[in-house]
Amino acid sequence: MITIDAVLGFWFAEGMPERWFVKDPAFDNEVRQALGAGYEEASAGHLDDWMSSARGCLALCILLDQAPRNLFRDDPRAFASDAQARKVLRHALDQGLQSELSQIERLFLYLPFEHSEDLQDQEECLRLTKALDQDPSWYDYAVMHRDIIARFGRFPHRNAVLGRETTAEEAAFLNEPNSSF
Repeated sequence: MITIDAVLGFWFAEGMPERWFVKDPAFDNEVRQALGAGYEEASAGHLDDWMSSARGCLALCILLDQAPRNLFRDDPRAFASDAQARKVLRHALDQGLQSELSQIERLFLYLPFEHSEDLQDQEECLRLTKALDQDPSWYDYAVMHRDIIARFGRFPHRNAVLGRETTAEEAAFLNEPNSSF
């Protein structure tokens, strides 16, 4: 059985920040080896007791929000546990657990809102990331995500994977630089 320390130790290991947001099959495979079984446990609800601590909530958000994007790249399952991750995030916020985490840890706790296609979640993400002054680009990325949801009500770059029809406006947008993440 996977542990909170194993999830966080892997995700925040030296050299990982350069790999987090890059499409890399080798990294995807490392995530599969290190976190694949943990994702299965978390998505089945078997690790819900982790929500009793800040580090546990963070580990769950990584397993339910970040890991599936690597485990199931270009597959609808990449987004299948997003609602569970938002539930964990809301619980952590309700309990004030985010105050126990470093700024980079809080960023990963907050990412389920940044990945949400709900505008209210996006607005809340802006409020939360605005307080993270360690790296101003974190807020800039949150603004970019919110602006896409405000404009389209969804992330057009997910349309093909999710079997959604792309509108002409979305297609034009997708041809612009920085249109997807």
